[in-house]
Amino acid sequence: MMKKFKTNTIIFIIILKVLLAFNLFFLFELYESIRKQTEELITQSLREADLDEVLNRSQHYPEIDGELAYKGKAMSQTRSIQGDTLYVTIKDGNDSILSLRNIALPHGTNYSDIMVSEIGYGAHQTIDPVYPLRINDVDSLFKIALGKRGIKPKTTIVISISEKGETLKSYSGPVDVSRLDSVSLYYNLLTGDRYVAYYSSPLSYILSQMAGILISNIALIIVFTLAFRYLYKTVSRLRSIEEMKDDFVNNMTHELKTPIAIAFSANDALLNHNADKDFTKREKYLIIANRQLKRLGELVENILAMSMERRKTMELESEDIELKPFIKELVAAQLMRKDKEINIITDISDGVVIKADKTHFANIMNNLIDNAIKYSGDKVNITIKSDGRTISVSDDGIGIPEKSVPYIFDKFYRVSHGNRHDVRGYGIGLYYVKSILDKMGWSISVRTKEGEGSVFIINIIENEK
Repeated sequence: MMKKFKTNTIIFIIILKVLLAFNLFFLFELYESIRKQTEELITQSLREADLDEVLNRSQHYPEIDGELAYKGKAMSQTRSIQGDTLYVTIKDGNDSILSLRNIALPHGTNYSDIMVSEIGYGAHQTIDPVYPLRINDVDSLFKIALGKRGIKPKTTIVISISEKGETLKSYSGPVDVSRLDSVSLYYNLLTGDRYVAYYSSPLSYILSQMAGILISNIALIIVFTLAFRYLYKTVSRLRSIEEMKDDFVNNMTHELKTPIAIAFSANDALLNHNADKDFTKREKYLIIANRQLKRLGELVENILAMSMERRKTMELESEDIELKPFIKELVAAQLMRKDKEINIITDISDGVVIKADKTHFANIMNNLIDNAIKYSGDKVNITIKSDGRTISVSDDGIGIPEKSVPYIFDKFYRVSHGNRHDVRGYGIGLYYVKSILDKMGWSISVRTKEGEGSVFIINIIENEK
């Protein structure tokens, strides 16, 4: 089952990676498309700024002296478009060719753009000889035109250069343009003069255009990542529980077989080897059988307790319990054990009465005392205290490793103590304790230090209300 799940998971991850690669590819294609569109918008903004500047130049500045009156020359132009190139031929009044221009058209250029450009060329031929170009106005109008389109680069610089690449006019001082993007625009076909507009990367504008799809894709990636992480942790947890459950079944099977086999052997000796005539042997065999049957009863009780706990509708039968004599009775039973030296001190206030299910509360206390005895050396000192608000069971045993403390109340979890194998457990005792206390509305916590012992504290929440 787990192998099939692992295979399906690997296939699922591969599919996700392929889909993610396609998604990234299309996002890159979208980015490139929007970048080119943005470049076209910037070129349009420069064309708009140029046209506004040249048409408004005579309205904003005084007329020049008559001596500088324009003496125009008759000129004519012929144009043709082949592919992405505009071919322009300029002739004078005698039909002599003055200039030939091959102008590359940006991708997406349409006839309306060409018409606007022609208006600008004609305006420049008329206005430039009378009113000189004011590059500062072009620079300002360019910023305004970009702003109307929602493009707001941190840096914009417009300069005028000659056909040979020499700077003719610049509003700003020397600026390092090596890291800036640029677009260019002819404004005088006769001389080949053109504008070059430099601008910082419009990445924020491009990302704003992609915001919707970027956010949705990032959200999907986050959701898939969290979902997969949750699935992985859940499956890992289930696998861990399955392994612990298998260990539990194996250990429990072994433990059930052992007392049964020993009790059977003792009983067989009584029946078939005349041990009943030897009082010493009979007592020995009966003690062995009784001890193993008691152990078998504890195992069955644990299993039944777990079965009952799984029934979430189980009702607890609460009753008043005088705590001091109740605990003393449990302690007396525990002191009958002969497997090691046990010293149990009870420090419980007189007259303390709690309300709890007697059977389950007895199982809880027996579990805590039994753990304190099992996880200790050849001798153990246990102290049980209560003031009516809390009940604590402390010992001077081997303690619990710090890394295991968060998991000791988990089902089937067993604390690892290195190479120590003299104590067997099933990982259900403390889980049962916490489950019943939760159902009672109480809580339990632990303070422990490896090598020094542990203190389990039951908080009787009901008595605090």
